[in-house]
Amino acid sequence: MPGVAAFDDLTDYYAVPRVNGLRLSPDGSRLVATVATLNDDGNAYVSALWEIDPAGQRAARRLTFSEKGESGAEFLPDGSVVFVSKRGGDDDPASLWLLDASGGEARKVASRPGGIAGVVTARDARTVVMAAETLPGAADLAADEERRKQRKDLKVSAVLHDASPVRYWDHDLGPGELRLLAAAIPADGEAEPVDLTPAPGRALDEQQCALTPDGRTVVTGWAVPDEPGFPRAQLVAIDTATGERRVLAAAADAVYADPVVSNDGRRVACVRAVDSTYDEPPLPQVWVVDLETGTGRAVGAGADFWPAAIAWAHDDSALFVTSDDHGHHPIFRVDLETDAVSRLTSTGHFAELCVSPDGAWIYALRDSIDSPPRPVRLDARATAPVEAAELLAPGAVDIPGRLEELTVTVDDGASVHAWLALPPGASADTPAPLLLWIHGGPLNSWNAWAWRWNPWLMVAKGYAVLLPDPALSTGYGRSMIARGWGQWGGTPYTDLMSVTDDVVKRADIDETRIAAMGGSYGGYMANWVAGHTDRFRAIVTHASLWALDQFQGTTDNPAYWAREWGLPHDRPERYEEWSPHRFVAEIRTPMLVIHGDRDYRVPIGEGLRLWWDLQRSGVESKYLYYPDEGHWVLKPGNARVWYETVWAWLATHVHGEPWSRPELV
Repeated sequence: MPGVAAFDDLTDYYAVPRVNGLRLSPDGSRLVATVATLNDDGNAYVSALWEIDPAGQRAARRLTFSEKGESGAEFLPDGSVVFVSKRGGDDDPASLWLLDASGGEARKVASRPGGIAGVVTARDARTVVMAAETLPGAADLAADEERRKQRKDLKVSAVLHDASPVRYWDHDLGPGELRLLAAAIPADGEAEPVDLTPAPGRALDEQQCALTPDGRTVVTGWAVPDEPGFPRAQLVAIDTATGERRVLAAAADAVYADPVVSNDGRRVACVRAVDSTYDEPPLPQVWVVDLETGTGRAVGAGADFWPAAIAWAHDDSALFVTSDDHGHHPIFRVDLETDAVSRLTSTGHFAELCVSPDGAWIYALRDSIDSPPRPVRLDARATAPVEAAELLAPGAVDIPGRLEELTVTVDDGASVHAWLALPPGASADTPAPLLLWIHGGPLNSWNAWAWRWNPWLMVAKGYAVLLPDPALSTGYGRSMIARGWGQWGGTPYTDLMSVTDDVVKRADIDETRIAAMGGSYGGYMANWVAGHTDRFRAIVTHASLWALDQFQGTTDNPAYWAREWGLPHDRPERYEEWSPHRFVAEIRTPMLVIHGDRDYRVPIGEGLRLWWDLQRSGVESKYLYYPDEGHWVLKPGNARVWYETVWAWLATHVHGEPWSRPELV
């Protein structure tokens, strides 16, 4: 499908619609996608629901048009769609709305004083389960509303915590507790939700849930205090009529997440992740549990998966699972009788799997390094990898260059995969300057489209962008992660340098003009690179770790990192050996530091200390600071300034141009 040229001008780029959700009706006749577009003021994205033709013949049709937008769309058995929206007004919390299958205006069907955060539906019943925040101790809706009014009138913002964690990524947890509410959606009027979890504490934070087809049971992750700062998610089943809760799966060394109920309502598939330790990386598995007995087992264990999305085959004989795999994120079929694993797709990154009720098709969102998410259809019964057929939807683009896939053999014999995005004019006569981009995680892979760190905006400026997957990257088996486990600046660093060495030998790359950029763990590595080589003309470090002992106790999830590194006062070795701040005296490369004050994963103290250390050491540096952004820079205006500042920094140090300060900073 032809797209638009949207990379020469940031205004055009940010105007590209972004598809980020997909749902299939129970009868398989309708697809609804969530599409985000820039508002008229150009300062925020607003999501709307669009109908996508499953046959790929008709153009997509927009279904909703509210100023506040819609999210969390799910189908009811009759083809009606329920969704979450604040369309009631600025002062109204997000409520649950219903759009009839025949069209017309949406109507509100449920609301709560603290808003509704999400909804799941049953395939064969009009039962829904909603997640909604309620203040601790509030026995009913009236009590919750009164307490909220008192806090607002007295301007109380305080939150009293009993245990960690207290925040997540870019938002504070509390004072409200997430509760699950069950309701039957009436033919008219509003539903009367029943509180299934009246005193959950923090058990439902960041957990996903699913309903059985008959709507009688909701299966959800349920976090229980296990050790300080590390709630352990069990898998529980809750009766939607009585609220009775029972544990389906629990382990002393594993967590359970993202349940999906089988079509016959008898089993649950989920991701079970065995904890990492000081010596071993985590072990994620696809897990299937009997809903009645709780008996469970790993499936497809021999595939060395890093599982993400899971969907049941129409007859429950198999699971469709997505996983990182050698620079892609394909769909696999796992036969539940034989445990045989087969790959269904050859290229791309797949998500939002929707299996047709007749078992013929899988609908999904497919993206890749060179394509944003697009709704697609593929043969669910294929016996060999197939290419997915793209459906008609907004948001297609034409990239301003070409993409190559590379594999480099490093000193220990391992193969390191990389992507190289090149401008069309790169050649031996006009070699392109090179940007080494280091991914975050670190358990991650370059295999998907990125709206925030988009290499094609750099390619449009004439740069080649190198996207390697060094040690600690996913999709290459646990052995690739083990190569870097516990020594973040060791093998991952040498892998990155080996791939860079190989690429700069190319005639179409200018080895004298190279720079390095990274965010999160990639920012850690950018800082490590700065202290260990002078080969780069400039470095951009975003949301980066600088002093590991300081980071470990202030991040939103300190216990996770303590598993790999130990605690600083008990096992200081890794903190001392692999902390970038210890090498500040060796840094000669100009550095642009970027950090947001609401970054709770890598707290602002890391950026502030890095900036101070660079200034004190006389390193040429600048600090781009965002008081109102978190780990990612999400507001369109702030993101625009991010690119403009990075471009200016690179122009000065890679091309030798005079510094030109972006207008708005």
